[in-house]
Amino acid sequence: MTGIRKVLAAVFAGLALTLVAATPAAAQTDKLKLAVAGDGAEGVTIQATYADGRRLDKLVRLILTATGPDGQELGPVQLEPAPEGQGFYTTGPLLSAGSWRVKVNAPAPHQSETTATVQAKPQAQAPRQSPSPKAARDSGAAEGITWWWTVAAAGLVLVAAAMGVGILLGRRRTNTQND
Repeated sequence: MTGIRKVLAAVFAGLALTLVAATPAAAQTDKLKLAVAGDGAEGVTIQATYADGRRLDKLVRLILTATGPDGQELGPVQLEPAPEGQGFYTTGPLLSAGSWRVKVNAPAPHQSETTATVQAKPQAQAPRQSPSPKAARDSGAAEGITWWWTVAAAGLVLVAAAMGVGILLGRRRTNTQND
């Protein structure tokens, strides 16, 4: 019994020493490096990594504030992670055209802050083109084909339902005649 207690005490002491030794190192590596850039239009992208270069492995809520070309203030805006990758954040269309001073903060325990100048450009819109007569004709043909497939599918469903009802009624008559 005393041997088991000694082993357990040694295991717990080892775990405690490991936790104490790892805590200062973890506190230093939890600082974030925030890379802020424009997305080529009216948004901002942020890439968050640990200061030592490791990829961000947990959810961090970043806060963005910005000052526009005419002194207009924007934010604070809480950013959510983007589906593009781990530690990647994007605002979507948020800024008007011009040069913006963007500041991004990470809350405790990561306590990081960065400021960058972002050039926002209005999104270019593709000119509306009228479809060629052939494209319009093909589009109409495709709609007609789609309509016929819908009618055909509905007809098949009705035929299957009628057959199912007929089979059920036929069994009922057979059962009542046998009794």
